[in-house]
Amino acid sequence: MTAPAPALRMGTAAGRGTLLAAILASGMVFLDTTVVNVALPRLGAELKANVADLQWTVNGYLLTLAAFVLLGGALGDRFGRRRIFLLGVAWFAAASMLCGLSQGTGWLIAARFFQGAGGALLTPGSLSVLQASFHSDDRGRAIGTWSGLSGVSTALGPLLGGWLIDALSWRWIFFINLPLAVAVVLAALRWVPESRDVAAARTGAKRRFDVVGALLGALGLGGVTYALIDAPRGGRSPAVLVSVLVGVLAAVAFVLVERRRGEAAMLPTKLFGSRLFSVLNVFTVVVYAALGGFTFFLSVYLQNGIGWSALLTGLATVPMTLLLLVGSPRAGALSAKIGPRLPLTVGPVVAAGGLLLLRRIGPGASYWVDVLPGVVLFGAGLTLVVAPLTTSVLAAVADRFAGVASGFNNAASRAGGLLAVAALPLLVGLSGTGYEQKAALASAFRGALLWCAGLLLLGAALAGLLVHRPTKGGAPS
Repeated sequence: MTAPAPALRMGTAAGRGTLLAAILASGMVFLDTTVVNVALPRLGAELKANVADLQWTVNGYLLTLAAFVLLGGALGDRFGRRRIFLLGVAWFAAASMLCGLSQGTGWLIAARFFQGAGGALLTPGSLSVLQASFHSDDRGRAIGTWSGLSGVSTALGPLLGGWLIDALSWRWIFFINLPLAVAVVLAALRWVPESRDVAAARTGAKRRFDVVGALLGALGLGGVTYALIDAPRGGRSPAVLVSVLVGVLAAVAFVLVERRRGEAAMLPTKLFGSRLFSVLNVFTVVVYAALGGFTFFLSVYLQNGIGWSALLTGLATVPMTLLLLVGSPRAGALSAKIGPRLPLTVGPVVAAGGLLLLRRIGPGASYWVDVLPGVVLFGAGLTLVVAPLTTSVLAAVADRFAGVASGFNNAASRAGGLLAVAALPLLVGLSGTGYEQKAALASAFRGALLWCAGLLLLGAALAGLLVHRPTKGGAPS
């Protein structure tokens, strides 16, 4: 038995409906990724949260998403991409409702963990259904349309979220996912064809479900994250020390398990036989740690430090997203022409300059004079990085590993943000309710941006010294 050839065309009702389902589903995930930071001051005040609670509100989602996104893709290949996609949409919607109904920080954090697990099923599915459903002549156009319109949702997310927070409540940044999810489910049931990896199923793909690897990865990240977040309060308490030990042991066990499972592993360790693949993923963790730390502190500081509204705070990062939308294709073309080393070296340096400019934000700050120049500079630097990085990661391994390489790089970017949000408040001395005190928050904000700029410069050094033009001939196969 062979899988039917993908047959959807762009001009048909089924093609448009499938594309609509994928775009709306991605929009839900991107919206929550960009908007939750904007909501932190309001939900923190209403739920009487401390800094650790805010950290877990962000990191609970990132942890389960980063740990299980590769497993989510494998489940779709085995059991049906549409089926797992729909499960992810329903799961994400239910978790969003729980987030919006939260009556305390414990409830909200638990719901965010749950939401991240739904996102791990949904995120790979939104792209894989396009890849598997569209005719080869239309596939590139469909994926390009999905990428562009999903990017627009990312750009509009902070504005829409800021307006919802100011006009209604922070709870509505979660409730808005419910009608979107209903539209996705109806469109998917009506138009999205089912597909699966028939060859893998025929050869016994059950072995590919590396649940143990996924759980060990989550435990490793979770242990280290807990220790970093709890350290300001617990110091060298037994809980902190045990969580560090558990995290380290789980990380070591993860490597050993993945090595033993070979190509059946969630992450085949032979990929790291490519030095370029290894370097690029370290680079990803470093650069996205800077991005995650910056956006976490900026949203809180603009509202609690200088008194901006949620809507104006959401507006602050829109130029960065617009630059990524417009400039990424050009950066990708430049990288293809001259190689990735120069963009990946210059980009972080430019972005670091933007962060250093933003350290001057203070009471009475002007958006046009004090915020926009730094955000534009940071966005320009990031634009030089994103497309060349993605392209180089895929080119550093054999084509048959493209899916797992892309998934791991996606997980690495989220892990970088997770670790930054966990570590930076500890490094800059922000704890308890310090985020509500202007002087303490201002000092922490400036210190955090200095750390983030340092991470970017570290990334630039890695790229300048170790990155080269990818060659498929040297990729593991």
